[in-house]
Amino acid sequence: MDTELARTFLTVVAAGNFVSAADRLHVTQSTVSARIHALEERLGCTLFVRNKAGASLTSAGRQFQKHASTLVRTVEQARHDVGIPRGFRAALTVGGRFGLWEQLLLKWLPLMQERAPDIAIRAEIGLEADLMQNLVEGRLDIGVMYVPQSRPGLKIEPLFEERLVLVSANVPDHPKPGTGYVYVDWGPEFYAQHSVSFPDFLGPALSANIGWLGLQHVLANGGSGYFPIRVIRPHLETGRLSLVSGTLEFTLHAYLVYAQEAASDALQIALDGIRQVAAAESA
Repeated sequence: MDTELARTFLTVVAAGNFVSAADRLHVTQSTVSARIHALEERLGCTLFVRNKAGASLTSAGRQFQKHASTLVRTVEQARHDVGIPRGFRAALTVGGRFGLWEQLLLKWLPLMQERAPDIAIRAEIGLEADLMQNLVEGRLDIGVMYVPQSRPGLKIEPLFEERLVLVSANVPDHPKPGTGYVYVDWGPEFYAQHSVSFPDFLGPALSANIGWLGLQHVLANGGSGYFPIRVIRPHLETGRLSLVSGTLEFTLHAYLVYAQEAASDALQIALDGIRQVAAAESA
């Protein structure tokens, strides 16, 4: 079977509709529809029910999902194994949110190179949707993220609890988000907590989907924002940032995601190292 058809199928499942799937695949909606139609003809069954809410799997679609994941992952793993750089015995691709590379995965990299210098590492940055898609398709060996989605064949393991605190570069006693506040999109879980805690908040003048951008703006121009305590701790120690007194903290949970059946020693070395760094950072 053409793996492109299976990959398109999995993208529709992840996106929830044909339009969003087309955007992710950088093709037209008609192309996605044609691929799914060709796949359904080849399998002799209907895989999706299309309605106003999007595209939902039929019972046959749910059965095929695990096979599609295995098919795509096997092909990608074969490419991955064949493409191991000369002089290395294995290669791993690790992806995570930008904020989880800061003070976490960046500390893991030298540890991994020390413990397993014969394993080549490819480091990638992405948001949850892209990370999950790459994990499903086997293009990513390990994903580190805040809000993973359950997918057949993938294991989701709690890694650590992230504390988000409000800090300011110029108004340390401001009681709530206000002038100069930078809203950082830490994902849907943070958005829900933030909305409940600040029901009168009308919206920020500046928002960022990557914490690093918001933090650099606050450091350079003043203002405030919510950031992980592990990331801003050095700035608190130097006095460049101050904790805003009397404000709420928010909690996010970070997770490790990897193939459930993967058992290579290279993967286990990497996972153990990430767990060790996470435990030290969250202590």
